[in-house]
Amino acid sequence: MTLFARRRALLHGSLGAALGAPFIRTAAAQTTLEWVAGSLGGGWYTMAAGLSSLIREENPDIQIRVVPGGGLANPTRINNNQSQIGWGIDAFAASAVQGVEPYRQKHERIRTLGTGYSPTEHHFLRHPGAGPEDMRAILTQPGLKIGAPQRSSTDEMTLQRILRFLGTSPERIREQGGRYLNGSYADLGTAYNDGQVDYVYVALAKPAALMQEIARGRRGGRMVAFPDDIRAHLIQQYAYAQGILPGDTYPTMMSGDIPVTMMDSVILVHDSVPNEVVQKITATLIRNAGQRLATIHASMGGWTAAKAVDYRGVPFHPGAAAAFRAAGANPPAA
Repeated sequence: MTLFARRRALLHGSLGAALGAPFIRTAAAQTTLEWVAGSLGGGWYTMAAGLSSLIREENPDIQIRVVPGGGLANPTRINNNQSQIGWGIDAFAASAVQGVEPYRQKHERIRTLGTGYSPTEHHFLRHPGAGPEDMRAILTQPGLKIGAPQRSSTDEMTLQRILRFLGTSPERIREQGGRYLNGSYADLGTAYNDGQVDYVYVALAKPAALMQEIARGRRGGRMVAFPDDIRAHLIQQYAYAQGILPGDTYPTMMSGDIPVTMMDSVILVHDSVPNEVVQKITATLIRNAGQRLATIHASMGGWTAAKAVDYRGVPFHPGAAAAFRAAGANPPAA
């Protein structure tokens, strides 16, 4: 055999061995998810960014990209698999599953990692020299200048529900010479500080960065209590919760505890996300309950696996259910 022939035989033999050998993956498969949060500058966005970093830290094979969203739109976005994971509001997520107002069809592809991640207080702020101090009188006065988040948000929908209960609306406010301004949380802070609006309505976990910023600003402000009849209406008609905003939350804007309407945050996930991935994410949250989650956002400091499974509004993802059971918490049966 000539030297050329021997080299060709050797080359063919090497290729044949390589083609016949099994393929070996040298690195773990990467999973990339999109987490839809809330508005830029809000608590949800901060929490999603912090949790995503924590999850990546403990699970290098899971990469998460955070994008802005809103509590009303997020269930639909996840149900359509535009985002694979994200924040939701307990009452609104349950409405999405059932396909009742404000949703037009049943959301059958969303699952949950439970609730209790961030109890969310509704904040109603007034300028100290703006006029009446009672919520009813404020919202029905002519010339009202109020700011609220985007129309796709649960904050703004809640404000509209309150206005409807009081016999008014954004359109009526404008007809009476007032201003009903919608924008991001950053926009609302700027509008308030610049005097474009005298009142701000938002739903944010305490302590809300927006309110802390306003408290340090030149205008200051005062927090407004929610009247009993308004809170009762929201509870009975729409399944909100009620709570207390402690007086030391914003010391310069409060003289004591005040009653407020509340919601709670749930983590939603598309049902196509693999069980193993969801189990890893949920187990990471369980392991870091307490101080580690509190360092991301104070509102998550009280979260526990036992609280998380106390939710019936959305079916649990099988991967999440497995992680909770391993931690001794039992989610409701599917």
